[in-house]
Amino acid sequence: MAKTKYVFVTGGVTSSLGKGIISASLGRLLQARGYRVTIQKLDPYINVDPGTLNPYEHGECYVTDDGAETDLDLGHYERFLDIQTSQANNVTTGRIYQTVINKERRGDYLGKTVQVIPHITDEIKRRILLLGKKENFDIIITEIGGTVGDIESLPYIETVRQLRWDLGPENTVFIHLTLVPFLSSSGELKTKPTQHSVKVLLENGIQPDVLVLRTEHELDRDLRKKVALFCNVGLEAVIQSIDVSTIYEVPLLMQEEKLDVTVLRHLKMPAGGVPDMMGWKQIVDRLKNSREVVKIALVGKYVELHDSYKSILESLFHAGAANNVKVTVDCIHSETITIENLERELEGFQGIVVAPGFGDRGIEGKILAVNYAREKKVPFFGICLGLQCAIIEFARNRLGYGDAHSTEMNNYTKHPVIDLMEEQKGITEKGGTMRLGGYTCLLKTGSRVQKAYNTDRVRERHRHRYEFNNEYLEEFTNNGMIASGINPESGLVEIMELQNHPWFIGTQFHPEYRSTVLNPHPLFVNFIRAAINYRQR
Repeated sequence: MAKTKYVFVTGGVTSSLGKGIISASLGRLLQARGYRVTIQKLDPYINVDPGTLNPYEHGECYVTDDGAETDLDLGHYERFLDIQTSQANNVTTGRIYQTVINKERRGDYLGKTVQVIPHITDEIKRRILLLGKKENFDIIITEIGGTVGDIESLPYIETVRQLRWDLGPENTVFIHLTLVPFLSSSGELKTKPTQHSVKVLLENGIQPDVLVLRTEHELDRDLRKKVALFCNVGLEAVIQSIDVSTIYEVPLLMQEEKLDVTVLRHLKMPAGGVPDMMGWKQIVDRLKNSREVVKIALVGKYVELHDSYKSILESLFHAGAANNVKVTVDCIHSETITIENLERELEGFQGIVVAPGFGDRGIEGKILAVNYAREKKVPFFGICLGLQCAIIEFARNRLGYGDAHSTEMNNYTKHPVIDLMEEQKGITEKGGTMRLGGYTCLLKTGSRVQKAYNTDRVRERHRHRYEFNNEYLEEFTNNGMIASGINPESGLVEIMELQNHPWFIGTQFHPEYRSTVLNPHPLFVNFIRAAINYRQR
């Protein structure tokens, strides 16, 4: 009998049904029952990782503590399960083929013809099982990206089909997520797309054990019986996933539908009593029912796709629940901000977040937003490039260096207050070459961030090439902007905060990667508290 059991989650009918949320919700429920659980994502795209992808293509790039640039679904896994994922939790077709080709070049295959089966599928299999060998997990949930029937997903489907027989049917469960659309013209919910999706899965040798049906309307017993009959599953294995106002309701709905119990029954594992989800229910209640509202402006340049800033948005919602307020976020495109409309764009907000990004597009709008927050005493939070914009704005308007800039945007500036990190000079390849992952930060005693964290040393995750130019540090400090966080090994400035301001903090790292539902990040919690105070003033 296998030591670790595996749950494989596939999707059909259409993309973006929420396989990541269903996987994370199941993981949360199994975890609440006392099982050690983790989740991995298999991505069919040929990029080695999403680090070089435009956010419009695939949403944000999530960074793990060990420095892996990964799919945004890993953010959902960490936020729901309150765990750390790693490089091993995200597999891409690009990385699989890169590994197989490197082995072929070394002669590892002894002159054999290298093929999708068995060489590619064996490498996928090795990556799936590697996670279980690294740590002693009871259950590993594996989400397969894409939609069943896609050409690029076929090697993954074939791999997990083989794994069912390698590991044994009692050690594997297949969950298939599909859509049950509602036709308003006839007033009917239609199950045919689900039937066809399951048929495609069967053609690839996989019989799903559990069906999770996304729907806008309640599914009655007759419809569930019809799906069970035509898709060869038990009635109890037809699970409804109805649309909800917040993704954090989904674990509670899956608990009502007994998804975790059904999965454990297939795995022949004890379900025990009712999992303790009381703390989770309290957070959902606050998210849905808090009467006080705090309005936050998120200034960025990828605002058309909210997934570009997924972790920041979720961190703000976590912090709102921690402060028992509802946080509403308006995403403002930095390219649209000008001196003429600055007041009109940003008035009425109780806090301003300037988001990360790369390149000079929209940079001046971000700098104007910083200037507004600084002069109007509005709580300000700058993240990565947001910190750098705050430094540029301060140098221009407080220190009098009118041409101050980052060498990323202007290599000829006389005052490069932001400059390329020394170890980045000479690097030409883009993928995986930034300062990535977790680094230690020492906090200045008595600073606002030290009080927020309530400790003197933290570890936070990074993703950047440029840094604050320490040649200007003394001048900044003398004028009221202090370095309240420093990396002890390199001396790099990690956090800047402005004195004589209610709340003005910028971080070179990405605190949003460490915020979870049950443990919201202290800087976001502190920021929302400052926004509440600003509104009351």
